[in-house]
Amino acid sequence: MGNPYASRDFLYSTFLCMKKAILDAIIEEAEKSAEKYHLYHNYLNIDHNRKSSRLTNVPPKEIKVPNEWKHNKKHNPFYVLKHAEKIASSISDKIKSKTYFPEAPYEKSIPKKSGGNRTISVYQLPDSAVSDKFYHDLLKKNKHRFSSFAYAYRNDRNVHFAIQDISNELSKTSRIFIAEFDFSNFFGSIDHSYISRQLKENCFLISATEEYIINSFLKKSDVGIPLGTSISLFLANVACWQLDRKLEDEGLRFARYADDTIIWTKDYSKICKAFEIINEFSKSAGIQINYEKSDGISLLQKKGMRSEFAFPKSYVEFLGYRISVENIGIRKSSVLNIKKQISYLLYKNLLHPIKSNPIKAARFPTPAKDADLLTTISEIRRFLYGNLSEQTLKKYLNGTYVKLNFKGIMSFYPLVNDESQMKELDKWLVSTILNTLRKRQKILQSLHYPTSFFPFNVTATNIINEFKNKTVNGKKGLFQIPSFLRIYLALQLGVKNLGIDRVMNPDSKYYDNW
Repeated sequence: MGNPYASRDFLYSTFLCMKKAILDAIIEEAEKSAEKYHLYHNYLNIDHNRKSSRLTNVPPKEIKVPNEWKHNKKHNPFYVLKHAEKIASSISDKIKSKTYFPEAPYEKSIPKKSGGNRTISVYQLPDSAVSDKFYHDLLKKNKHRFSSFAYAYRNDRNVHFAIQDISNELSKTSRIFIAEFDFSNFFGSIDHSYISRQLKENCFLISATEEYIINSFLKKSDVGIPLGTSISLFLANVACWQLDRKLEDEGLRFARYADDTIIWTKDYSKICKAFEIINEFSKSAGIQINYEKSDGISLLQKKGMRSEFAFPKSYVEFLGYRISVENIGIRKSSVLNIKKQISYLLYKNLLHPIKSNPIKAARFPTPAKDADLLTTISEIRRFLYGNLSEQTLKKYLNGTYVKLNFKGIMSFYPLVNDESQMKELDKWLVSTILNTLRKRQKILQSLHYPTSFFPFNVTATNIINEFKNKTVNGKKGLFQIPSFLRIYLALQLGVKNLGIDRVMNPDSKYYDNW
């Protein structure tokens, strides 16, 4: 006969471990939220000081708090950190007694790039921490069950692994059949009974407590998993388990990131079979295929080749990248976003300050000083490179430095190898800077201000060298125009020497940002 006290002690020890784990998760979640707010506050202060030095009649600094903080104090990280132990103890007791349910989230509507809006559920920080803790527990036990071609929401796969695998496959052929399908409201349409069947039928390791937590977050309705909570990320992969398995059983190659899936094969009959599998999954899981946004079956081939298809493709766009049988580039919409941001930096620093009335004297450039132009070049460099200087980049490329931390926008695209695209972007950047300087010159001339000195005397043929060689307080290179090609070459070197994980921007898993 077993010792009842030993059993009781084990359960008590388990409960204490859970309470400690939940407390740690709550503190981590709240500290992340608090750090984001501190960064926002610091940026707001820096931006206000900068505007005050450039412009007149600058409105007073307005510090805002997220709307959800007004909804409930448990969205406020400073309140949660102050009461973390009490909150963790209460949640642990509720989980133990099976009375825990997450509080109603704050619903936030954000615009989708494809049009319309997406509803994000912003859970209170303690509930978000519980979701995150159980997500990591479930993933740790079950990630081996997921397909190696499922790249989303895992710590052993990421966006860039998918791109690397797709590119490697496509580069081995001059033409191949591709299937691309888009789902309507993927997260909001998944049938709960379908998820439950997948969990029970496919050998997922889930404890009674974990099952209870899953059901607690799904209790709101019979369909859909809420956007904005970590446990939904695990469930999204569970929902696609059968889809992945059937594609594998058919011998199809594919890459899936959540509901974004691309399938390829040299066999036309198999690519047709892929459509049947996708269609069957759509009906079983309750998720509708968006036929208007789905390209369906296409022939991907080298540009310029003849084809029996009326409209063959020379590339596909997937997770922020543009992939062809020849190389990897940045997708068109992301390139437009990058250009838009750089154009904004040029306008904000070089044109807007001298369009205000009255103009501050400090905003007028002189042969010895052009603070606004220096700020512009620095901000463009920071946008592309992160915190890397031209000198640091040069030393990395010549082998003086063996590793760097990449944080600029280009770190979202560590696998780009389309050198011609980088050169085209450099040409665009130089041309856009030159055009902005011409507009700036016209405005200054209309104010009867002299413009016979740098940078107004540069031309299209000498602008790169003139900016590079411009001396400021005895230092060269401060005005050097940043280069897509240079940061691309550094990223290429970093990926080869350090690997994708060490080079990519950690936020690039949220590929929709760019």
